[in-house]
Amino acid sequence: MNPYAGSAKVYFSKLTKCLEVIDQKQVDNAVSVIADAWQSGRQIITLGNGGSSMTALHFINDWNKSIFMSSGKPFRGRSLVDNMGLVMSYGNDVSFNDIFVEQLKNVLQPCDLVIAISGSGNSENVIRAVTYANENQGVTLGLCGYRGGKLKEIAQHVVWADVDDMQLSEDVHAIFGHIVMQRLCGY
Repeated sequence: MNPYAGSAKVYFSKLTKCLEVIDQKQVDNAVSVIADAWQSGRQIITLGNGGSSMTALHFINDWNKSIFMSSGKPFRGRSLVDNMGLVMSYGNDVSFNDIFVEQLKNVLQPCDLVIAISGSGNSENVIRAVTYANENQGVTLGLCGYRGGKLKEIAQHVVWADVDDMQLSEDVHAIFGHIVMQRLCGY
């Protein structure tokens, strides 16, 4: 066993290497897409599974509160993972693969922004939601890692963490959320 595995030095080194190769133009474009949706009064809808579901919630928590407080302009953010009863109802009565798309059918309006987060880029419920949004006049932004999966191919805008490590991918996605908040709050 490597005595340095899991050390702060090793982890920070891997994260630094990951951040050095991120396409900053992708990140800046994605931030602009969110800013445009906000300025236009559109909904910004987040979704994801597992750790990505917590990132989706974190985004909406930070953005709804902080962006509104700093600007006075409402931020119409919502997450499709925050109502566990609704998620489980769709999972039980329809299919876990449809937990997000069924919710989008009820709330998505033309030009709303759907931010889909998937480390692998291949979660079927995420892919179905993005496909639905694309086919129904939504704007889609995919945050992915690894090779990007199907999400990288079908999302209209992408932030891709080109790394074969779920934790590092999730770190990049969390950092992206903080970049959005600081830009839109004017920090």
